[in-house]
Amino acid sequence: MSATMSNANHPLTRDQAKVMSRFDLISRMVRKLHKDEAVIGGIGYTNFDLWAAGRRPQNFYMLGSMGLAAPIALGVAIAQPDRRVIGLEGDGSILMQLGSLATIATRAQKNLVIIILDNGAYQITGGQATATRAGTDIVAMSRGAGIAQSFWAAEEGHFEELIDRAIAEDGPWLIGCRIDTAGPKETTERDPAQIRDRFMRGLGVKK
Repeated sequence: MSATMSNANHPLTRDQAKVMSRFDLISRMVRKLHKDEAVIGGIGYTNFDLWAAGRRPQNFYMLGSMGLAAPIALGVAIAQPDRRVIGLEGDGSILMQLGSLATIATRAQKNLVIIILDNGAYQITGGQATATRAGTDIVAMSRGAGIAQSFWAAEEGHFEELIDRAIAEDGPWLIGCRIDTAGPKETTERDPAQIRDRFMRGLGVKK
């Protein structure tokens, strides 16, 4: 799938995007990380599949706070402007922090990438429907907030193409992915102190 499918004049809508495997997409992303990029995993199954896809000291696994992956990723990107920073977030969580999209757009942080994994459900709490299932388009909202490089991934190859561009080119970027409702491959170890310590060492701010 060519990136021309995400031409700004004719952007994909949520309904046009293929429903894909969350674990497969996160695994594809992790395989492309070769420069100590930081990854902030939002709570829930997004976090769990990041853990299962490959443990890296540059990964931060959030526990218990909805909607903070994007703000934390922005903070890390500001603190370390020479490092590419990726925030992984679910649709339910980003809906609780839509203001962060406007902040990201206003800040125009060049080294920041946000990936939204949208299955239309608060899956970890029982699968209750989110607003995206009823038609809310987070990518369109992101573009409206001012993040010009906001695109739906049409399918897996297109997702990889967008990731390649987001890692190599100035951002901020937001990539929306429609995903299935499969359970996670593993569960992240719930040790906040260890997660924080490992991440700080991975970013070189703690010996």
